Amino acid sequence: MSETAFDPVAYVKQLTTKPGVYRMFDASGNLLYVGKAKNLKKRVSSYFLRASGHARTEAMLDHVADVQVTITHTEDEALLLESTLIKRHRPRYNVYLTDDKSYPYLLITGDNQFPRVVYHRGAQKREGNYFGPFPSSGSVRQTQDTLTRLFKLRTCRDSYFENRTRPCLQYQIKRCSAPCVGYISEAEYARDVDNAAALLNGRNEQLIERLINDMEAASARLDFESAAELRERIASVRRLQAQSQSVGGRGDFDIVAAKLDGGTAAVIVTTVRGGNNLGHRSFFPHVPAEANAVSIVSAFLGQYYLERRPPPEIMVDPLPDDTELLSESLGQRAERKVALKNRVRGERRRWLDNTKHTADQSLSAQLASRAGVEKRLNALAEALSLDAPPLHIACFDISHTQGEKTVASCVVFENGAADKSAYRRFNITDIEPGDDYAAMRQALRRRFERVNTGEARMPNLLLIDGGRGQLSVTMEVLDELGIHEPAVVAVAKGPSRKPGEEQLMRPNANEPIMLAPDSAALHLIQQVRDEAHRFAVAGHRGQRGKARQSSTLDDIEGLGPKRRKKLLQRFGGPRQVARAGVNELQRVEGISGNMAQRIYDHFHPANQSL
Repeated sequence: MSETAFDPVAYVKQLTTKPGVYRMFDASGNLLYVGKAKNLKKRVSSYFLRASGHARTEAMLDHVADVQVTITHTEDEALLLESTLIKRHRPRYNVYLTDDKSYPYLLITGDNQFPRVVYHRGAQKREGNYFGPFPSSGSVRQTQDTLTRLFKLRTCRDSYFENRTRPCLQYQIKRCSAPCVGYISEAEYARDVDNAAALLNGRNEQLIERLINDMEAASARLDFESAAELRERIASVRRLQAQSQSVGGRGDFDIVAAKLDGGTAAVIVTTVRGGNNLGHRSFFPHVPAEANAVSIVSAFLGQYYLERRPPPEIMVDPLPDDTELLSESLGQRAERKVALKNRVRGERRRWLDNTKHTADQSLSAQLASRAGVEKRLNALAEALSLDAPPLHIACFDISHTQGEKTVASCVVFENGAADKSAYRRFNITDIEPGDDYAAMRQALRRRFERVNTGEARMPNLLLIDGGRGQLSVTMEVLDELGIHEPAVVAVAKGPSRKPGEEQLMRPNANEPIMLAPDSAALHLIQQVRDEAHRFAVAGHRGQRGKARQSSTLDDIEGLGPKRRKKLLQRFGGPRQVARAGVNELQRVEGISGNMAQRIYDHFHPANQSL
């Protein structure tokens, strides 16, 4: 647990919007609560930014001293991980989720010549084939309903089935083939059962193609209601396929990722056993000034597995320099071969990427703590020779494509953390296309006119993404408006335009300020500058997209109309494409692994965590 006081407001400001699992701890490190979230930032902030109205929840929040999150690839993975962690740790405040219920399954019964598909939870003693586990009972019920509709499998109990003399209502509404009265042969019924089993096992390409053909046929005859139902059915089958897949195979492995920022390090260890994610642990080791992420990983691996038996495979990022020595040492400790890897593909690459994202998030949370914020703000004040730490920072940036649809952004950081409620975008008009100086002039004037009228706060520090030209324009606008209060700094990229070589330019200073690449002050400036750039680019793309009347898929580089059509046919619509994981996307004809990752990243941008 962090030794500094937990600041919930600062913590939720920096949280990511990705799906995942969050864990709440008390001051002694005891796990209080585990929850899942489609949007971690939105869910966790709901605890701290407004009263819940529930006495038990408020009592729990009084004891929360730390919150940790694990980022997952999809919401379904978050759901399964939540259940695993609750079963394993039994947190005190998981009242409704600690009833020790097992995962739900689907069962195709094997004790009747005409099997049925039933919901099952508990010991698997009944004869038949079990499929699962599923993340929730709702997904099982939906899957069961889909299977009976597609294959007209019976839903009635054996006692009811054996005493029928004529078909029931299910046959009349075309949801059952009436095996009870011999309207379908045992062989034909067995074929439908086999098709249902094939769907549950993931061998469903022929079924998907049949549904697509049916949907297109319904659209051609203008039966849009049936086409919409088929579209939703395709989406349901795809969700079923994603939920029933085993993630990470059946292997045992660990994933270790380290991040370093401004003298603070975070190391994340994700544990996978039998293909199931058992959760992660966060470590914040003390590091010397000259340390880098590679040396941190090397030292960490030796210490972490000193009292633990290493698994046969450990995925590491970054890979340590002494990989062979470490691998041999860990292998001797485990009494079998232990492989340290970094270049992995497919599902394991996604596991590694998710652990790296979790490391980013954990480090961001550590830096957002009160001690971390004070360190960065004090370092920034010292680097820029300010009288006091800049508690209110504003940064401006300009984005356009060859002058088209120019957008300016203004982002605000309060006490070292992003204050997105104060963000503003400015659609720039009536300037020469591509004139960045005129665009900056217009954005600054519009913003600081509101500052003069009291509609916006005066920043302590004003950052401008650009060089001396942008700095001169900024000072001219402030002088025209009679504003002399904020310290102004232009952040220019260095000669090679690499991070760490930024030049900080001040008014009336001949030489730029150059900070060390590991400077806490420089890292804060980079974070604010990068957020302003992200916000400006997002606004520009939105304006450009509206102008070109493009769809959400049109902005994906390299995705042409034929493959867009394949995606929409397969998933039923852009919303369903956005919900799909990389694995499902890659199954679409013409979509390579790289393209699937690009589509997924388009709907789940990594920089939303700022």
